Amino acid sequence: MSQQRVRHNDWGTLILPAFDEWEPTKSVSVVIPAYDCADTLPYVLAGLAAQTYPAHLLEVLVVDDSPSPITLPELRPERTRLLRTASGWGRAAACHTGAEAADGDILHWLDSDMLAEADEVARQARWHDLLDHAVVLGQKWFVDPAPLSGVSPEQVREIVARGEVGTLFAGQERLPHDWVESLYGQSEDLRLSGPRAHRAHVGASASLLRSLYFEAGGMDTSLRLGEDSELGYRLSECGAVFIPDRQAVSWHLGNTQVMRRQDDVNDYNLPHLAHRIPDGRVKRASQGRTYLVPYAEVVIDTAGLLDAPASHRHFIGTVEAVLASTVPDLIVTLIGPWSTLTDERVRVLDEPLRSLRAAHDMFTPDPRVHFVESLPPGRSPAMVRLTLTSTEYAPDPGTLNRLIRDLELTHHGVRSALLPDGLVARLERTAAVSRARRVAEPGESLDDVIDELFGSWWVEGAELGFVPTVETYVRRLPGRAGPPQDPVEVARGRKPASAPAAPDVVVDDPEPTVLRRVRSLAGRVLRRAGLGRTGSGRTGSGR
Repeated sequence: MSQQRVRHNDWGTLILPAFDEWEPTKSVSVVIPAYDCADTLPYVLAGLAAQTYPAHLLEVLVVDDSPSPITLPELRPERTRLLRTASGWGRAAACHTGAEAADGDILHWLDSDMLAEADEVARQARWHDLLDHAVVLGQKWFVDPAPLSGVSPEQVREIVARGEVGTLFAGQERLPHDWVESLYGQSEDLRLSGPRAHRAHVGASASLLRSLYFEAGGMDTSLRLGEDSELGYRLSECGAVFIPDRQAVSWHLGNTQVMRRQDDVNDYNLPHLAHRIPDGRVKRASQGRTYLVPYAEVVIDTAGLLDAPASHRHFIGTVEAVLASTVPDLIVTLIGPWSTLTDERVRVLDEPLRSLRAAHDMFTPDPRVHFVESLPPGRSPAMVRLTLTSTEYAPDPGTLNRLIRDLELTHHGVRSALLPDGLVARLERTAAVSRARRVAEPGESLDDVIDELFGSWWVEGAELGFVPTVETYVRRLPGRAGPPQDPVEVARGRKPASAPAAPDVVVDDPEPTVLRRVRSLAGRVLRRAGLGRTGSGRTGSGR
């Protein structure tokens, strides 16, 4: 379907119909993970029984994750079902069980201690008529549930129906979600947050299309905490737009575990979220680690490896240069006819596939290197994907980091580096590509859509550190054959007079590389001063 387009996460440009003129058409499944909630669940269901959303379009799924079975109260919406967590335990397992059993077009998460105002479901649902990739975040107030003592569920239903929930908690302190409000305050309610909008996807209430939920892979049921943050990241990678609706109000009956024990929760979540959410760079402090979900993917095609017996040398040099990047949490995807490599007897030095085999054998043991016959369909497994179309030029250790930094600071979707041989190294933001694919019309250029929604830019590859592959440095261990040395002499860094020091690297004279980098640095200084030719801005939006 043709959809309105949102640049970055600026949802304020969407044209939303007036609430009292909008007619609901989509069915909604409210999913409530329930654990030890006998005191609050009757009020939550009473509030849902008073919703203005059409009853025939609304179902409620209470997913029992308690050690002792839950009994539903008499007062509840007409179409309410009680389920038991299908497998595993915890909020993620319960929510996923509800999502799988749901009949609705829209999944609406609500916790078992949240009292929704009468129009809360409807206000969230109308956004989903505009976008199939909207993730709507409701407004929450945290209150002491004590005033509900002595108030019956039937009375609560009437109070909700009259739009007077606030009177139940009049005179007492009501607290916002500090973390979320901080994000909103920094970004005009996420309109300026760009690729970081998903960080506000914490806790209920929230809603999204059921199809989008499963496209993202659903909740990670192995997680006991932080499942909402992790799902938010994957929804972002699918191109989601995160929309706070401050008029979709619910009242949280008591404080959350995060509010009571924030430091403990953060400590527990650290290893789990560090592995699963790449843009939490603070959580990935170690420079020598690899993680479950990589930050970057680098794609290199083996085209040309069959052309000459020694063509693998540049290819291997390029891959090694990528693996030496200062961005450690990356993977390398090598595209080639790997299935043609067999164990049949050949003349090993004259084999037609010698170059392809050399490239394969060099990197097979490295767990960061993946061999594929063709690029798999769908989105990249990493936040960004760098595609190298030439192995004549290789990135220096800081090149990928510079490209990513440019992309992050501008919120752009693509950064293209023009190499001296006329070919292009292209860095894409996965979320940008995903959203562009969702909204592009048949026959429309995907690059044009990415530029419209996120922006793109061109730069000179040499300025970012792409150098001729033959000039990359291949370090060797300092050990050499020869007589044993005195440990005191070794510790002092001296060599015996009879054993002249061997060169530490085996490369061509490195002076041209040094000179070129000096010239490149001088060129950048001159351009910043307005005295030289800029290497960027060939095409694309600078916004």
